[in-house]
Amino acid sequence: MEYLLFIFAVGLAAFRLYRLRRLQHPLPPGPTPHLWSGNVHQLPSSHQWRTYAEWGHTYGPVISFRVYSKRTIVLNSLKAATDLLDTRSSMYSDRPILWMLTELAGRGLSVFNIPASHPWFKKYRKTMHSGLSPRPTMSYRPIMQAHSRKMLLSFAASPTQFRSHIRKNAASLILEIAYGRTSEDQVEYFVSVISVIEEGTKAHAVVVQPGWWLSSDLLRFIPSWFPFAEFKRLAAFQKKQMKRLDSVLYDWAKGQIESGDYVESFTSLNFRQNMSSALYAGASDTTVGILIAFVLLMTLHPEVQKRAQAEVDRICEGRMPTWDDEPDMPYVGALIKEVMRWSPVAPLGLPHVVTQDDVYDSYFIPKGTTVLANIWAIAQDETLYPSPFTFDPERFLGPNPQFDPRKFIFGLGRRVCPGQHFAETPISLNVASVLAVFNISKAVDEQGREIEPDVRFTSSTTSHVENFPCSITVRSPELLELVATESGRTTSD
Repeated sequence: MEYLLFIFAVGLAAFRLYRLRRLQHPLPPGPTPHLWSGNVHQLPSSHQWRTYAEWGHTYGPVISFRVYSKRTIVLNSLKAATDLLDTRSSMYSDRPILWMLTELAGRGLSVFNIPASHPWFKKYRKTMHSGLSPRPTMSYRPIMQAHSRKMLLSFAASPTQFRSHIRKNAASLILEIAYGRTSEDQVEYFVSVISVIEEGTKAHAVVVQPGWWLSSDLLRFIPSWFPFAEFKRLAAFQKKQMKRLDSVLYDWAKGQIESGDYVESFTSLNFRQNMSSALYAGASDTTVGILIAFVLLMTLHPEVQKRAQAEVDRICEGRMPTWDDEPDMPYVGALIKEVMRWSPVAPLGLPHVVTQDDVYDSYFIPKGTTVLANIWAIAQDETLYPSPFTFDPERFLGPNPQFDPRKFIFGLGRRVCPGQHFAETPISLNVASVLAVFNISKAVDEQGREIEPDVRFTSSTTSHVENFPCSITVRSPELLELVATESGRTTSD
């Protein structure tokens, strides 16, 4: 009896302390919720980052909303995101338990979702850093250059299929580095498997939306055949698709390693199934999104393209660009930064969760609250980037350049993308190489009139520019011939 009274007293004291903190420090502001359902009725079905940014303009840089019993806080400013996710990373590095994603869809131990307290977390990070940090990435440069050359030849052969060429370039590069495969047939096979990633990403985007968290908590035990149990079927679909992705190529690489017939690769060096697929999901998707946005922006801004091409021509003098040229091409470097800022590939990053009660800027943040860094809002913050919706590489030049977006678009804190440098390395070479060899302009219709691209973005965990028409033509046949010679092919192949 005394033991029960003691437990009751401790619980009552904890509850009173919690209530006292709530009275002393209110929750961050946000839209007015319904009593029971919270803000479900106000959440958008797509492009949530835009709505969160609008709420930030109304309520301040730190906002909160509730979906039934689940509280979410969105950080719309660089200061708030840095203060919490970086400075207080010991409390903000975990992932929320989303039953739809971690258990029903089976993604709980993937690199992106594994809890920070799990013993594998540090092993994952150490292994990823050992294979993707600047020093080992240097050893991948010959592979990256070879795949970049192939992409250029594909651009010349069928320019209207540039999106497909960019995807194939990213896939084949990751394929060789992660698994050691190099043949064309194997590349084509892996490209066919990319649809698994894309469908899985779409499903992932659905199951991490706040509106789905109720089903995660209350309805996860309902059988999948039950009416209105679509969420169970969606989770099962994602689990099947992502398991296939995890295993197909990894099992192949494992067999090659055991037989002794293999090319040295990330998988052979770091034997972690969940990590090799993450290498594609993270680095490749980032590369694809940024390069497609680059093509769009060159279509829309010919004056920027001409200035960047002039810089490449002046430095390279009839040869192809290399990484050694980067310090001498400040405008091209600024252009790449501005592409990243203008079109952040992961607008909300991935959700964090606070592991203990906290107070920030006089606001109370309860333990278990999901925390999102609105990368898109930070990239469009006019206090950091005046005229934020204007594409202007010059903002990163001169004696007082604006804040480098690479310091936040890959995430913040302990969960920052470990493959950031690995992803950036081929981007810089591909951008400079495309500028050297091609002109990008607006497509024309049958009457010869320019077609203005309709700029729209997909809405998922990652966000890419949707399909748009453009014209890609060779500006330097001599460089294209040089590329073909280096690749052991002809421009007519």
